[in-house]
Amino acid sequence: GYRVWLRPQDSFLAKNGVAHEGEVATGLGLPPIPVVAETVALSTALQLARETGVTLHICRVSSGAGVEMIRAAKREGLKVTCDVSMNHVHLTEMDIGYFDSNCHLVPPLRSLRDRDALRAGLRDGTIDAICSNHSPVDEDAKQMPFAEAEDGATGLELLLPLVLKWAEQDKIPLLDALSRITINPAQLLGVKMGHLSVGAHADLCVFDPKAAWKVEPAALKSQGKNTPFNGYEMQGRVRYTLLDGQLVYQS
Repeated sequence: GYRVWLRPQDSFLAKNGVAHEGEVATGLGLPPIPVVAETVALSTALQLARETGVTLHICRVSSGAGVEMIRAAKREGLKVTCDVSMNHVHLTEMDIGYFDSNCHLVPPLRSLRDRDALRAGLRDGTIDAICSNHSPVDEDAKQMPFAEAEDGATGLELLLPLVLKWAEQDKIPLLDALSRITINPAQLLGVKMGHLSVGAHADLCVFDPKAAWKVEPAALKSQGKNTPFNGYEMQGRVRYTLLDGQLVYQS
């Protein structure tokens, strides 16, 4: 059957919020988005899945409470999967600093405890996939005050090195880490991709895991250059990309 894809955020509880309901939002006077905005929507989705037997995918889980609800649902036997944004695997509300609009994201960057819970969810398999949450924004739209700036950030070019960084930090085997951005997402989408085998589509990415580089927005290929990882030291760079056996990118 079909898989239902949902982003768990209650619009009433989130209202006009722009940052996680915590010390940073309070200190900066930013309208908050509480964790309950996620968990209420998630609870409704899981209950509907329980009643209907539908296969459910939760997009961009962002809180420890949300991860625990999905973990419990899987133990119960519900057909539920989920993913997490790479931003939330590495960043927290503290990265907003002094109104850095590059960190204005949806869902919002949450607490350190939430980030650690997301990583735990990846380690134990509760979280099935990692996404780039690639949503670049025009530069002018990011020059506004934090609360007025458009949410979103470029992410596609940073996905691989950030996954490699996470794998190194959490001591995750390379193939396990790569499966979260290859075969796992392909299986969720129901497409026969994301793996190497005889007769499979030759959609390949050849990368140098040791290549060190620094994130400089001007050097990014995306039309939207905004990223909360500006200035970060990365390791791992794509050298070649093949699509159906044809070379489409070479660094």
